[in-house]
Parts: sequence; C-alpha cells; structure tokens
Amino acid sequence: MEINQKSDNKRISTIARFLFLSRWLQLPLYLGLVLAQCVYVFHFWVELTDLLGAIMGNQESLKHILHIVTPEEAETPLKITETAIMLVVLGLIDVVMISNLLIMVIIGGYETFVSRMNLEGHPDQPEWLSHVNASVLKIKLATAIIGISSIHLLKTFINASAYDEKTLIAQTSIHITFLISAVAIAYTDRLMSQTLSHSEASSK
Repeated sequence: MEINQKSDNKRISTIARFLFLSRWLQLPLYLGLVLAQCVYVFHFWVELTDLLGAIMGNQESLKHILHIVTPEEAETPLKITETAIMLVVLGLIDVVMISNLLIMVIIGGYETFVSRMNLEGHPDQPEWLSHVNASVLKIKLATAIIGISSIHLLKTFINASAYDEKTLIAQTSIHITFLISAVAIAYTDRLMSQTLSHSEASSK
C-alpha cells in the first residue's frame, strides 16, 4: 500500500513537472513579438524620414505623407501643411506607444508566466517590473490601450473632414468602451485584493 502511494506521488510529480515545463511554449510567442517590435522600429524611421523629406521639399516624400493623412486628396500641394505634420507626429507617437505596449507584454509576460529575469539591482530595471504580476500587468495593458485609442481618436478629430459621422461616432464609442473596461478591470482587481486581505486577516 505504501509503495503504491509513493508511486502515485511520483507520477503526479512527473505530470506536474511536465505541465510546468509547458510554460516554455510561450517563448516563441514573445520572440515573435520582438520581431514585431523590429517592424515598428522600421516603420517609425520610414515615416520620420518621409516627414523630414516632405519638410525639405521632396515631392515623393510629400506625396507619401499626404497619401497617409489625406488619401482622398487628388492634388499635391507644394508644401506640407501644419495639420499634416501634426497627424504624422501623432502617428509617430502612436507607434511609440504601441512599442511600449509590446515591451510591457514581452518583459512583463515573460517575467510573470515563463521565468524570472533576476534583474533585481540592475540599473536599467523598469520600475514597474519590480512589482509586476498578472493583475498589475492587466491594468497596465488596459491603460496603454486607452492611451493608444486616445491618439487614434485625436488623429480622427483633427482630420474630421476626411471621415463620415458614423466613423466618428464609432471611434468615440469604442474609446468610451475601452475606458469603461479599464475602470471595470481596476475595480474588479481592487475587490479581489480586498477579499484576499480579509481572508488572510481571518486566517490569522
């Protein structure tokens, strides 16, 4: 009887070890996100180069910039407008914020779900990484998505003449939905933290 019990414990331990090792299957996903980060870096520099070229008077760069911000324009003006510059800069900020989101997912997700990075004491350790967990990461991602949505909405309102009323209403509604979702996530996390605190206090 005792031998069978030891055998069962060993079997469970082996299964548990195998399941725990399965977390490394996420590694290719995070490496893929690193490649996506490289794509965004390349896209950022292409857009920035075209913006500088358009300001300097390069017609090809100007056509490319205006095609992005006002694709319905048939004629190309002689120089880039202030509105077009603002829209391109907001697009660059949008790329940076998405890149920041990728970094949070890559580093925070790897630290939380795959393996510790042991960055304690490192001068470049992100401040938020020292106390990251699934709940903190979820709230930070929701906040980052709201920021990205805000940039998209601002770009839309600056160039509102290029969009119909349905598009403006839809984008505004989506942004409000993101806001409500983030508040709901934060409130749910707070309730769970309070429940956990009460449970620990009761057990003592």
